[in-house]
Amino acid sequence: MNITFIGGGNMACALMGGLLQQNYSPAQIRVAEINAETRERVRREFGVETVAELAQGMTDDREIIVLAVKPQQLSIVARGLAPLLKQNLVISIAAGIRAEALSPWLGGYTRVVRAMPNTPALVGSGVTGLYAMAGVNDEEKHEAEAILRAVGTVLWVESEELLDAVTATSGSGPAYVFYFIEAMQKAGQELGLDVDQTRKLSIETFLGAARLASESRDEASVLRARVTSPGGTTERAIRSLENDDVKNGIIRAIRVAYQRSREMGDEFGRT
Repeated sequence: MNITFIGGGNMACALMGGLLQQNYSPAQIRVAEINAETRERVRREFGVETVAELAQGMTDDREIIVLAVKPQQLSIVARGLAPLLKQNLVISIAAGIRAEALSPWLGGYTRVVRAMPNTPALVGSGVTGLYAMAGVNDEEKHEAEAILRAVGTVLWVESEELLDAVTATSGSGPAYVFYFIEAMQKAGQELGLDVDQTRKLSIETFLGAARLASESRDEASVLRARVTSPGGTTERAIRSLENDDVKNGIIRAIRVAYQRSREMGDEFGRT
């Protein structure tokens, strides 16, 4: 399975690093990147072939193409790619661009998978939502899944509209977690702990709680109840959060992120 990345940014590099750790050969990977400095950095770091022109990266009609450019650049890149496509699977990780918009830019091509990874993919712990257009067969779905699994877990959605929900939940989700960590650190410092102590306590607590939730068959609400002893410190803290309507505030935040994702899809689709 040979792969050409169009764009050599952070997410493309994360995918390349993950693939190479899974015993892919550098010879299976090419990167088409217009920026000479980025091109050289990618070549040095990963030992893969890098090219300046899109056509130079297309040597096999079964080669998988990963579109890893900025959303604002995708329409131009896609129109340049269209005449080069044969039987290639195209995977887009460009945020906000719907497959239904990308396909016409590719000349009506429908062997397209849209992927929505999140930033923990940069450390191999991401989660990616995937949607396949009608032209993608089961083998190609498996290939797309294998590529994105190099940086974490994946899940498929049957409707592209559900990727907006994925974006609002997991795409933006790391920021929600960082926001909560930020608040925990600030509180800890106000209570007398130093910066290093609050950083360690808050981050390790998130890591441990996430692992416990991942390895448990119980729902998060059950796990929360187990550490909320009647009359204890946790109960009072949870009561304070509920009085401040924090849970509904988070739900509202995810809903507005969802709405913005839909708006962005409309905006970028008109490019």
